[in-house]
Amino acid sequence: MQVFIMRHGDASQFGSSDAERPLTEQGQLEASVMAKWLQGNHIEFDHILISPYKRAQQTAAQLLSILDCSPSTTTLDLITPSGSTQAVHDYIDGISAVERIERLLIVSHMPLVSYLVAELTVEQEAPIFQTAGIAEVEYDLKRMKGHLTRLVSPNDLC
Repeated sequence: MQVFIMRHGDASQFGSSDAERPLTEQGQLEASVMAKWLQGNHIEFDHILISPYKRAQQTAAQLLSILDCSPSTTTLDLITPSGSTQAVHDYIDGISAVERIERLLIVSHMPLVSYLVAELTVEQEAPIFQTAGIAEVEYDLKRMKGHLTRLVSPNDLC
């Protein structure tokens, strides 16, 4: 299974709360760049897990407006900035036991995205994500661990 872990696009510093901070115009552009990269690489998702925070929801919406696939989506409270990587790991293992998922996308936040890569991989390295960056983990469902195969950001593509 391929697990793609994405940090939301650039967000405003202002909002009624951290959860309500929207994407900036730059964040919308970053999400569009990454969606076009995914599309150009023929990467389609079976399922997308999205943080309930506004900036993650907007990032996922921007991706879906460009991508040629119609994956099922789940808004998941586990994947907020302070979420538990072990709980997310357990969720991934659980959902993949019930549903046939070849490619999963998780749209979340720092520091969770960084720690989640470490949690899911044998190497246990926690990369730093630029806004709208995407890490790809080749995940072995039997071993319940995988390998980081690439980390791409909008800056790499422009």
